[in-house]
Amino acid sequence: MTAHELEITARALVAPGKGILAADESHGTIEKRFKSISLQNTEDNRRAYRDMLFTTPGAEEFISGVILYDETIRQNAHDGTPFPQLLESKGIIPGIKVDLGAKPLALAEGETITEGLDGLRERLAEHRELGARFTKWRAVITIGAAIPSDTCLRANAHGLARFAALSQEAGLVPIVEPEVLMDGDHDISRHAEVTQRTLRIVFDTLAEHRVRLEAMLLKPNMVLSGKECPQQASVAEAAEATLRCMKRTVPVAVPGLVFLSGGQSDARATEHLNAMNSGSAAPWELGFSFGRALQAPALKAWAGQSGNIAAARRALLHRSRCNGAARLGIYSATMEAV
Repeated sequence: MTAHELEITARALVAPGKGILAADESHGTIEKRFKSISLQNTEDNRRAYRDMLFTTPGAEEFISGVILYDETIRQNAHDGTPFPQLLESKGIIPGIKVDLGAKPLALAEGETITEGLDGLRERLAEHRELGARFTKWRAVITIGAAIPSDTCLRANAHGLARFAALSQEAGLVPIVEPEVLMDGDHDISRHAEVTQRTLRIVFDTLAEHRVRLEAMLLKPNMVLSGKECPQQASVAEAAEATLRCMKRTVPVAVPGLVFLSGGQSDARATEHLNAMNSGSAAPWELGFSFGRALQAPALKAWAGQSGNIAAARRALLHRSRCNGAARLGIYSATMEAV
């Protein structure tokens, strides 16, 4: 894929009114979700669940791309069609999570480093052959009394930049995800300070590695109060703080930001996205790349029963429609009454 084609793909992923479905849960993560519906975590159940999500009629009106897991990109739909081909037939761009997860950072208590650079060039070539058109790598940044350290931020930025450069070399659009967690009792100003510091180091490092900004996307956290903070910022305050932070750190050459939901409730993530899109104009598309915030109602409705597939698809389509409206700044709480 040429540089121009990569840019076209990046822009397509942040098309107005659309966003990305993150369906790249590891076996460990999806096991926790399946436990909530008392479902055994088997390959057949994982395939059936993703089949239900990907074959939802009308989802392509609001979903531009889907992030797959390594197992999922190799699986077939119920009718035998490989999942990447199924998504492409609906006009949805297939992508792939390529990192191998966050592990403890040596000699840095409470901090993590994302692994997976070894052998990445070869994995990217294989994933491209399997049908992927974009990639994703997540770094995890924790806020604490004396963290994050510069060492942690630089190490994770290096990993993100190496991943992004290798992805573009392989003809794949990288989605760079440096997530500053909302876990803790910090206030919104502390979350903003750490997010701003993180993004500055990330973009400095991307530049050092010659990553083409026009052919990548950023998947940032929203700037929020910590989960245990006694004073929770309002939707308007969070939207304002998030946009201020992004404008201070993200180059305008980046086509779009696809925000993660990061532990927010389904509706609150949508409200924050809507507030950002209904405010003053931003220099990038402000999209979404939600996992649980899109899937949770569908998972609950499905409950592992084939007889519930229609209800589960309706639940996914509803959340997709709400977030599609939020992309345009026209979402309202009345849309939740279905």
